[in-house]
Amino acid sequence: MKNKSLLKLLPISIFRDIISEKLNQENSKIQLNNFIGSSKSVLASSIIKKTKSPQLFILNDKESASYFINDLENLINHEIFFYPASYRRSYQIEETDNSNVLLRAEVLNKLNNKRNSIIISYPEAVSEKVISKRVLKKKTIILSVSETHDPNILEKILIENNFTQSDFVTDPGQFSIRGGIIDVFSYAYEHPFRIEFFDDEIESIRTFNINTQLSVDKKEKISIIPNTGAKKNSEKQVSFLEYLPRDTTIWFEDTQHVLGIIKKNFDKAKREFKKTSYKSALYQISPHENFSNADEFTNQLEKFKSVNFSSNNIFNPNFEIQSNIIPLTPINKKFDILFNELIKFQKNGYKNIIICSSIEQKERFYQILENEGREINITSVVGNLHEGFIDHDNKMAIYTDHQIFNRHHRFRSKTKFADKQAITLKQLTNLKLGDFVTHIDHGVGEFAGLHKIDNNGKKQESIKLIYKDGDILYISVHSLHKISKYSGKEGHRPVVNQLGSSKWQTTKNKTKNRVKKIAFNLIQLYAKRKKIDGFSYSPDTYLQHELEASFMWEDTPDQISATIAIKDDMEKNIPMDRLVCGDVGFGKTELAIRAAFKAVADNKQVAVLVPTTILALQHYKTFKNRLKEFPCEIDYINRFKTIKQQNQTIKNLFQGKVDILIGTHRIVGKDIKFKDLGLLIIDEEQKFGVNIKDKIKNHKSNVDILTLSATPIPRTLQFSLLGARDLSIINTPPPNRIAINTEIIHFDEELIRDAIQYEISRNGQVFFIHNRIENIREVATIIQRLVPNAKIEIGHGQLDGKVLEDLMIKFIEGEYDVLVSTTIVENGVDVPNANTIIINNANNFGLSDLHQMRGRVGRSNKKAFCYLISPPSYQLSDDSRKRLNALKQFSNLGSGFSIAMRDLDIRGAGDLLGADQSGFINEIGFDMYQKILNEAIEELKQEKFNELFKDTKKEYFIKDCQIDTDLEILIPETYISNVEERLNIYKELTNITLEDQLQIFKSNLEDRFGKTPKPVEDLISSMKLKWIAKKLGFERLLLKNEEMRAYFTTNKDSLYFESESFSKILEFLKQNFTMSEMKEKSDKLVLIIKNIHSANKAIQICNDISNIKLRN
Repeated sequence: MKNKSLLKLLPISIFRDIISEKLNQENSKIQLNNFIGSSKSVLASSIIKKTKSPQLFILNDKESASYFINDLENLINHEIFFYPASYRRSYQIEETDNSNVLLRAEVLNKLNNKRNSIIISYPEAVSEKVISKRVLKKKTIILSVSETHDPNILEKILIENNFTQSDFVTDPGQFSIRGGIIDVFSYAYEHPFRIEFFDDEIESIRTFNINTQLSVDKKEKISIIPNTGAKKNSEKQVSFLEYLPRDTTIWFEDTQHVLGIIKKNFDKAKREFKKTSYKSALYQISPHENFSNADEFTNQLEKFKSVNFSSNNIFNPNFEIQSNIIPLTPINKKFDILFNELIKFQKNGYKNIIICSSIEQKERFYQILENEGREINITSVVGNLHEGFIDHDNKMAIYTDHQIFNRHHRFRSKTKFADKQAITLKQLTNLKLGDFVTHIDHGVGEFAGLHKIDNNGKKQESIKLIYKDGDILYISVHSLHKISKYSGKEGHRPVVNQLGSSKWQTTKNKTKNRVKKIAFNLIQLYAKRKKIDGFSYSPDTYLQHELEASFMWEDTPDQISATIAIKDDMEKNIPMDRLVCGDVGFGKTELAIRAAFKAVADNKQVAVLVPTTILALQHYKTFKNRLKEFPCEIDYINRFKTIKQQNQTIKNLFQGKVDILIGTHRIVGKDIKFKDLGLLIIDEEQKFGVNIKDKIKNHKSNVDILTLSATPIPRTLQFSLLGARDLSIINTPPPNRIAINTEIIHFDEELIRDAIQYEISRNGQVFFIHNRIENIREVATIIQRLVPNAKIEIGHGQLDGKVLEDLMIKFIEGEYDVLVSTTIVENGVDVPNANTIIINNANNFGLSDLHQMRGRVGRSNKKAFCYLISPPSYQLSDDSRKRLNALKQFSNLGSGFSIAMRDLDIRGAGDLLGADQSGFINEIGFDMYQKILNEAIEELKQEKFNELFKDTKKEYFIKDCQIDTDLEILIPETYISNVEERLNIYKELTNITLEDQLQIFKSNLEDRFGKTPKPVEDLISSMKLKWIAKKLGFERLLLKNEEMRAYFTTNKDSLYFESESFSKILEFLKQNFTMSEMKEKSDKLVLIIKNIHSANKAIQICNDISNIKLRN
């Protein structure tokens, strides 16, 4: 493990033993001077390793605390707890952060149980008062395995402690009961608990994951803690320090600073209290009851041992140390400076240690070191420290790769309690009563729920669909894959089909033919590209390694795999056509820069196509900045340049003096000629029409193409998923990117003022989006009135190019606070310091636009806010309401892909394969359209493009096998009572295709709902039977009256009758003529086998047939 090795590699500090000795004395106050960077955490962790007493570190602010945690977790193997503040501003109780409440409760619980904890915090957090130990003990519910506990009493206690009952547990403070299983989410643990009872005895306790609802690990004993941070709590609050055992050591970064912040916040709380107390009784709790003031806090600190890393000390120290530690020389990628320093220290007997954040960085560093002629001895280790230092006392020099390469160092934020994206995604596709569904054979009908039907005296569950004139169709749970939820244009009511009429079949065939025609052209283009020889780029040079190592941020796993995929594509001799689909701000531009530089290293030119002039300028600056140390000429072309300048650029381009050209669609103009174009990069792809892209592809079919998009437009998304181009999805946020806090609000002046003031108070900037030029000045005037001290500017697309450019550059450089603008900011403009965006009339924007705009904030490691101003929800159209809710649901990171999928639902995927498709989609629904599309593509691959896809082998002769049975196969209500969940489970079961997945499915069911009853066992077996029957070539299987009838395909010319499977069936008939026979009934061939009384027996027979060895 990396964190085991880090402290062991460092020389033991000469100060460790003396400090440890002093800390054994009662009430000692120690002052440590001149410790800088990570030398504080290195010293502290060496002392913690020797001691058994609790430690509290109070850093100056939340960010320093997070970096400090990151250091300690890398240096030692102890469990470290983060104790954050529960809300952002005093008396803003609605803004409590749930995950912070959990972290706080976890620390209080640990301290209450007398653990020797290591806690990291900051002034705002420790000054908040908490419930007393006595009350916490009284409210804690302790449960152990094998104890006797009445589940009904437990339910009562949970309700008394304000836990709420729900069907499934996803949030702290919820519980659910299913038979003998109780799920409960305590406020002091990362995962919720699943308690399984056998009568009154607790049989097992497990934690489970909220996304999958599956168990994570077993527990013998647990504590369930209610919400300790509920400020409505009538109990008396006490200082956090009262929880600390007397032998705790409190470490300060700077005591004076800490107490100054506590005083400032307390005074602010008093002012807020005066303002709000007349509004509501909730705010009647005075600041004294809610927060500690500086004097109170100082008096309590007197009783503890303390260590202060600063000369600003409020206590008189009884021991002081002066160290000789200096910061690193700024290296900024100047490797000669670094190598000279390393050699100097080496000669003086110092230990040189280089800490790299990943194995990739370590390898890149060694590759650069290999180009240095002199011998340099270093110890390099994979780990993470915030700031290197040179320690003359202990003769060591510690360098970090992010300081050498001038990269931003991101800490891994200690936020447990991940969010519940899987659940919300599932809810989007759930079927509800009255929803329209499309059946692939019968067309559009209305979903009327799950119904029990009687089959030969046995109960079975079916899906009931209502068609035209009240016709009813019952569908077996085995045929669930044949139906899909109808999703066309919002508000469009589809025409319900009539059972048995030919209209649906005609529509389906028409759609299929149209799809085939379009898909044919697309696949042909793809086939053409596959056949053309492209340029095969050479492997990476050391310059490429240096470029990648100097990336500001740390590569995420998805970024690494996308980089490898792009470079592999470029090194092949087939032209690349790859779509990188990554969320806004997840590092797609960096991938483009790497690919571009790889092309330039092989003397090829690169064109970067962007949708707007401002983005062209911004990309130009980004590329220029990233490649300034490298031999590479970059230029841009857009309307901000004069005609003369543009002509000069075009001339240089033709002569090969420009390596990378960035521009808007001007780049595809007829007058622009490249000397040797090798790579085309299309950014923000969703902004371009299909025509412009296909135009480029056609006239440059041997050029490598890399497309970047945060919300790919449906057409490309579909085509990429079909394998006609390669797709890389970047779903992992850069470390430290915090989800954007998204709120839907009305136009409330006070709220807007608070949001802007809060952002300005932390030296940030604000985007205010108002998309109507005619009254944008009035809006700016309102904001100026609300926040008189803010510097405000107005930007929109009708401004002169030069004026707009200056305006944007000034905003990027922080010269004013608020930019009131139209949607020009939507397209990729990057202002890292802007962390609040307010969107007026958000209900008028498309989902993809809203997601793009929201992505303009939260591009640093500060918490970002997005306020969507819209009329009350009852005044909105269904369409707008769904859009805003989808955006709120997916406020976590990496949700661009989900948003694209949801957007298809909302807009009706009208332009999936070209403009003339929307009519069909509205008739049959988008999901069914996808099914038909996939079918059409499959047929095309087999019929027209057999050569191109010759690797895919034909495994089945039939598409599906239908099973009819009189066995009792269903999920009883007593087992899963929630109808939606039952339907989901049926759906999940019909999507399974492998034996081991079926085993996992069964164990997951037992994990969540207890032992599976017989009907569920039979249901699972019937699924298995369906696969084997399909493989044997049975179109339909009838299991009734202890007899199995297997029907073959009615197509007499089918190759199936010459296949091995059919030969095996004939052999089985020969060997078992007493129990089986084959008949032909009204042109249908059927195999009849007797004495089949269960699905398992049928499986056994089918397996026997499959295992027959044929004689040649």
